[in-house]
Amino acid sequence: MIVLDTHIWLWWVNLEHARLKPAWRAHIERDAAVGVSAIACFETAWLAQHGRILLPCPREEWFEKALAGSGIRLFPITPQIAGLAVELAEHHRDPQDRLIIATALVYNAMLISADTKFPLYTELNGRLLT
Repeated sequence: MIVLDTHIWLWWVNLEHARLKPAWRAHIERDAAVGVSAIACFETAWLAQHGRILLPCPREEWFEKALAGSGIRLFPITPQIAGLAVELAEHHRDPQDRLIIATALVYNAMLISADTKFPLYTELNGRLLT
């Protein structure tokens, strides 16, 4: 199982494959279970609303394509994930990223991210692809 960080999900769905490392693409293409934390939907909407990213179609249409249309699973934010996210070391103060890390840990999944702070989390040793 693989959890994608928000930007990896955006690049994958928007076919910006040049931004994806070959190893990331190989893992995404061959793993039967690839998903994102529900917080990635908030982060995507927020980034688009604030002009930090440009979605190629209206937001609702993009979400439909990015989830049901792509086979990417949506992992809910459970009480266990929320609790773990607040217990993680303060290497990363961004709550969205902390929830993504916690999602990967709770699901015992690999995590693909370009975030340079994620390797600081020793909990991700052996399950982080950067």
